[in-house]
Amino acid sequence: MFNARHMLISFKVKNFRSFKDCQSFTMTAGRFPNHQEENTFNANVEGLDKRLLRSLAFYGANASGKTNVLKALQFMQSFVLATPENLSQLQSQNQTFKFFEGTRHQPSEFEVAFVQDGVRYDYGFATSYARIEKEWLIQYKNSRGRHLFQRSYDSSSGDYHWKFSPFFKGHKSLWSTVTRPDVLFLSAAIQLNSQQLLPVYEWFQKRLVIIFNSNFGFNTALTLNLLESPEGRNGLLSLMQDAGFDINGIQLRREALPQNTVFLRDKMIEQRPGQPPILVIITLNHPADHPDYAMLELEEESQGTQVFFRNLGAWMNVLQNGVVLFVDEIESSLHPLLIKFLIKKFHSTDHNPHNAQLIFTSHSSELMDLELLRRDQIWLARKDECGNSILYPLTKFKPRQDASLMRAYLRGAYGALPPIKEQT
Repeated sequence: MFNARHMLISFKVKNFRSFKDCQSFTMTAGRFPNHQEENTFNANVEGLDKRLLRSLAFYGANASGKTNVLKALQFMQSFVLATPENLSQLQSQNQTFKFFEGTRHQPSEFEVAFVQDGVRYDYGFATSYARIEKEWLIQYKNSRGRHLFQRSYDSSSGDYHWKFSPFFKGHKSLWSTVTRPDVLFLSAAIQLNSQQLLPVYEWFQKRLVIIFNSNFGFNTALTLNLLESPEGRNGLLSLMQDAGFDINGIQLRREALPQNTVFLRDKMIEQRPGQPPILVIITLNHPADHPDYAMLELEEESQGTQVFFRNLGAWMNVLQNGVVLFVDEIESSLHPLLIKFLIKKFHSTDHNPHNAQLIFTSHSSELMDLELLRRDQIWLARKDECGNSILYPLTKFKPRQDASLMRAYLRGAYGALPPIKEQT
């Protein structure tokens, strides 16, 4: 069996936006036999003896906190990858829980467990507006794990306490001395050429993708790159046909952008360094009696077709490279059947050989289908009476395998619905 090299295990967040108390979700699979081979995989890494999920869905009312899960992980990613120049701006985005006096000036805390290059890590930090309050990294070379480094701020002395594992390599004394209070040690050590910490940094840099607007968030250049070669065009065409689009060919041409152009709605413009912008024209050939009968430019297609096609190269890239992908409101401009099609690609060992993972938020109850998702692949978000977001798995309610999850959810059996008042 393929040994997954990069994956998400779990995520925790505390005192960030709508999360007052520590909330978490996990990608570890339960002991359900349903869709085990398709929807889960064996990580085959030390410190992890459970199978992991290939996808996970968050449901909840508007403002319930499900999008804040993505925003919390994005904030953590941005902080790890931040340069000294944009740290102050990033700190201003750290919004603590505002509805309780005791949390407004307390640090926000983030922790993620993941696998990079076949090794499990637990990495986390707590940050306030003034400084990094604590930071830690655990590496699992065996089932117990070892703290490579720990850092904590002592308010009485106004200084940091540092602990390093004997297995930590590099100029630890120098690196800790030059690390600024508002900078993560992980980020500082990478800038000073720590090779041991590079896999941790690269997981945030290369293996974690978070999309908040599925219409425009993906890199359409990846689709254009695939169109450059016959193999890439055939791959795109094959997936379009598998998804039910009635086309038999894709053509690409480039033209100089017309002079005095102010706005071109829906047109794809390619900008290369040192070169003038180029107008990209993509034509989809629809089968008919004559090969030229129905050649429609992409902009003439429906909005859903355009969104699907423009983003298809990015979806293929995620699957081919084993990326952890988060998508907010996955149903934007796409029919539920197309969403199911994409989710099923993550559940296919043929299309997802490197065990890429998809985590998404949705309002589409049609995706609550036990033929598509296992019970442990569905999580819910709701707010309590104090405005604190709470995350919980559907398995908390122990639904039967033959239950209609959609009907039960819509009648409020699992909570996480908007509190709409009856009209009188």
